[in-house]
Amino acid sequence: MTPHHAHSCDHGHDRDRGHGHADSTTPYGQVDHHHGGVGRRALLSSAGGLLMLAAVPGTARAAHATQAGSAVPLVAASRTSKLTQGTTLVHADMHNHTVMSDGDGSAQAAFGSMREAGLDVAALTDHATLFAIDGLSSGEWSTQGQLADAANDPGQFTAVRGFEWSSPLEGHINVWNTGDFADLLRAAGPGNLYNWLAARPGGLASFNHPGREPGRFNEFAFKPSVLQQMVGLEMFNRTDDYLFEGWSSGKASPLCVCLNSGWRPGLTGVTDEHGTTWGFHEGKGRSGLWVTENTRAAVFEAMRARRSFATRVSGLRVDATANGVRMGSTIPQASGDIRFLVDIDRGPDWEGKPLRVQVLRPGTRVPTVVEVVDTVNGAVADLTVPLNAADGAWVVLRVSDPSVANGTPGPAGHACNDFGVAYTSPWWLRP
Repeated sequence: MTPHHAHSCDHGHDRDRGHGHADSTTPYGQVDHHHGGVGRRALLSSAGGLLMLAAVPGTARAAHATQAGSAVPLVAASRTSKLTQGTTLVHADMHNHTVMSDGDGSAQAAFGSMREAGLDVAALTDHATLFAIDGLSSGEWSTQGQLADAANDPGQFTAVRGFEWSSPLEGHINVWNTGDFADLLRAAGPGNLYNWLAARPGGLASFNHPGREPGRFNEFAFKPSVLQQMVGLEMFNRTDDYLFEGWSSGKASPLCVCLNSGWRPGLTGVTDEHGTTWGFHEGKGRSGLWVTENTRAAVFEAMRARRSFATRVSGLRVDATANGVRMGSTIPQASGDIRFLVDIDRGPDWEGKPLRVQVLRPGTRVPTVVEVVDTVNGAVADLTVPLNAADGAWVVLRVSDPSVANGTPGPAGHACNDFGVAYTSPWWLRP
């Protein structure tokens, strides 16, 4: 695996940008056809004639059929949980880029590509940067909203507009479901962005590739006013597992620092696509969401409830309960035996494949693994572990492939030095 810190998120293209923050609601609003600037921006045609490209599945296949390893499994796992009722699994990728910031592909093609690749939920989240240099202009923000509205197909495919607040020192944060966007001029640091977000209570946000930038969100300094709105922590970004990010240079695990600071995010995976083959890369991050229906409102509700899991495997189903409580929720006890049930299935391609379930608990620098249980694809793993809130409030399950090494390992002998397949969202013990 290629180390992620060798690949810069910003390709450094110079373009003329205006600073703007257009208000809109769902639907996101009208297209602004007047894109200024030259060079890569000239690749963006007037959106009006191309809106239907975003809405029509099938248009992406001709462009991507020859991409090596691009095909999703012919038979993926069922979307129905073996453990819970009332929700259905959707496959989501909530972090993608286009030429509107530092990506290579036209935004008009992105949603169609992601739908054709088999995703059920997808977002465009181009960078918003200081003075909009290499980031969104107000016109492009409006265009992305119109493209998302054109692609949105309630019940079948959910298309979302968002943006990536981007500090080269403190980190990047994705934001969805707001009418405007904030760059570094409006929100110079994470605390400023949290204040901006708190004034938009419908907005949701995620800590992106946590730890890649040195400040790590001011070491995940906690802001209670946006606790419920910070719904994501990327555990898989591109092909990388972020559990031990920074360990080799003396940093603590981003998972430990974030959760120990008081944040309660769901755990996610994302492609963070900057090329032109959105959705068509096996092995890059993606998320599973358990929704009541495939609509924007239900997707955002599932994100708020932390009914999500992180993976980098297409077609995977993961659901889990702790004493009957679904992942992402609070277990109504402070100590005692906790019975975990874990439904893991990737369909017939993985029939009988050996997997492991690791129980992660708070540690100072890396998670403590208090139990490891062998299982196989298609089975429901059943394990009981004694836990105590005095040892820390949270617990996360990691699903791994024991036959493959972790490309970014932690301490010698750590149980998570194998290949991460999925992370459940955390549970929290009642204090």
